[in-house]
Amino acid sequence: MTQSGPSHFPVMADVARLAGVSHQTVSRVINNHPNVAATTRTRVQAAIRELGYRPNSAARTLVTRRSKTLGVVSFDSTLYGPASMLYGIEQAARDADYFISIVSLRSITRSALLDAVDRLREQAVEGIVVIAPHTSASGVLAQAGRGVPLVGAGCGVTEEVPMVSIDQRAGAVAATRHLLDLGHGTVHHVAGPSTWLDAVGRAEGWRSTLEAAGARVPAVVAGDWSARSGYEAGQRLATEPDVTAVFCANDHMAQGLLRAFAEAGRKVPEDVSLVGFDDIPEAAYFVPPLSTVRQDFGELGRRSLELLVQRLGDSSGPLESVLIPPELVARSSARPVQRR
Repeated sequence: MTQSGPSHFPVMADVARLAGVSHQTVSRVINNHPNVAATTRTRVQAAIRELGYRPNSAARTLVTRRSKTLGVVSFDSTLYGPASMLYGIEQAARDADYFISIVSLRSITRSALLDAVDRLREQAVEGIVVIAPHTSASGVLAQAGRGVPLVGAGCGVTEEVPMVSIDQRAGAVAATRHLLDLGHGTVHHVAGPSTWLDAVGRAEGWRSTLEAAGARVPAVVAGDWSARSGYEAGQRLATEPDVTAVFCANDHMAQGLLRAFAEAGRKVPEDVSLVGFDDIPEAAYFVPPLSTVRQDFGELGRRSLELLVQRLGDSSGPLESVLIPPELVARSSARPVQRR
């Protein structure tokens, strides 16, 4: 008959007893200490599995003064960009052997951000990553980071707080330049909300590229990231025969434009070339497949965690910001102008 183990929740002493080692040896195995023989480590790990033992994180925090937990402040959004940032950070934290505690905000305000950071500090997190790509957050992060290592992810660039961001401006430059190089005289722009740093950076990149090329700068058409707003923008642009190229600030709005142009009898890319931003998983399956700008959110998560862990080791070091270059993905929704 096999022993079923103790009826109470197993503790480290139970593991030590079953493995025939001291509780100090069990502690070394749990904390990946190198000075443990391979056979002993295997025996302890087998005992842990058999008993279903789970380390007491609170007790370990008291002993080591490290919780191995990082906080993330995000906001309640199903948008591809912010959701992908959060996923990338979670994966990077897991790879670095950290737990994650997440506070999701319904709106990005000064008081909400500061309250979220306070709640995470009460949980004894070692550091915090903030995902807040809104203009309203730019002046709050320095205050929020007092007393705890903090890194901003996708929050632009500032000299007050370490930041990791994807270069939105460079992505917009690449998209606009691509359309100009295909022979279009100018490029129209459907922008995201002006309260978003991403939208601001993309509009700036689009405008500066047209100005540098000596091309006419059309009026911006405002959207709200949704396919519906892109559809409404497309209905307006489809009535203007001189529109031959459009850069959309995200792929969902580009999806709306595709439908509006199709309903108006304006073919993409024969009549209008179209480029989006984000490279959502569905972009390659639009009709036609969408040219777009890909953001590496996995890299953003990894670099954010690296920068935060670096701050944990030396919070007095110089502040560093990281800009990750995006990648233009050329598909069949944009093609050279057909001269008539």
